[in-house]
Amino acid sequence: SSFLQINVFNLSSESVLPAFLFATLSYMIILFCNLTLILTIVLNKSLHQPMYLILLNLPMYDLIGSSALFPQLIKEILKNSGIMQYSACVAQAFFIHIYAAGTVFNLSAMAYDRYIAICYPLQYSTVMTNAHIMRIITIVWMSCLVLIAVLFFLLLRLPRCRSEMTHVYCDNPSLLTLVCADTTINNIYGLLIVALSQLVANGIVFYTYLRILITCFRSKRSDTKAKALQTCATHLIVFLLLECLGLFTIISYRLNNVSPHFRRFMGLSTLIFPPTLNPIIYGLKTKEIREKVLNFLKNRMFSS
Repeated sequence: SSFLQINVFNLSSESVLPAFLFATLSYMIILFCNLTLILTIVLNKSLHQPMYLILLNLPMYDLIGSSALFPQLIKEILKNSGIMQYSACVAQAFFIHIYAAGTVFNLSAMAYDRYIAICYPLQYSTVMTNAHIMRIITIVWMSCLVLIAVLFFLLLRLPRCRSEMTHVYCDNPSLLTLVCADTTINNIYGLLIVALSQLVANGIVFYTYLRILITCFRSKRSDTKAKALQTCATHLIVFLLLECLGLFTIISYRLNNVSPHFRRFMGLSTLIFPPTLNPIIYGLKTKEIREKVLNFLKNRMFSS
């Protein structure tokens, strides 16, 4: 059938309203924070610098992930029918995977940018040209799209004989549980792209931040040291948050004795916390962005 049975919520009549309010409020906060960050960078010429142009992609991935999850989740809470179209489920899974891969790759690109800026400040403007930035951003987007497209091509070629979902949202592992054929190739490819992206992302982040820390501690200027460390701390918090939540979710699929409620909570956390916290952390910790946002809000309030 083209429909799936989703027996995840089974909400009682009194818990529908709190669940609906929580989901709607979470989505509104994510939309507001990420759109504010995007508009701030796009509308301010002074922020059209390498660091911010790479950062601009982060809220875009956050919006892709949360928009794949929340409208469907809110609809499911209100209808409480336990039925979802298979095509809608595949689309949701595809965009959630784009969000996950894109965020990890983009954070690696941001780490590379900071590494050049702090370790090679004199060469920064010659290395990080607009053409080079566009190349980096294109590589991040294309590598995501190709890796995830292949993942879903491998999934959709297989026959499906089950139609009951037990996860809060659709993703590749939960869709594979509906298949009644040999999924060895899918599992190998899935683990391969997780391992590859983790190796590349963690390798880049670990190497660049190690070099940045060494450069900072060798620096005689305390203001340079403080600013660099503050920037790195911000990036690392965001990166570690995403990594921990993502890895917990991936590992929980492989372990049979993990509570389904815990698995659902971890799965949802990966799509709620990073998209909410990323723009707040970057917006508040980056002085230039913080000033522009505050000026914008002040002008709006006083002009109205």
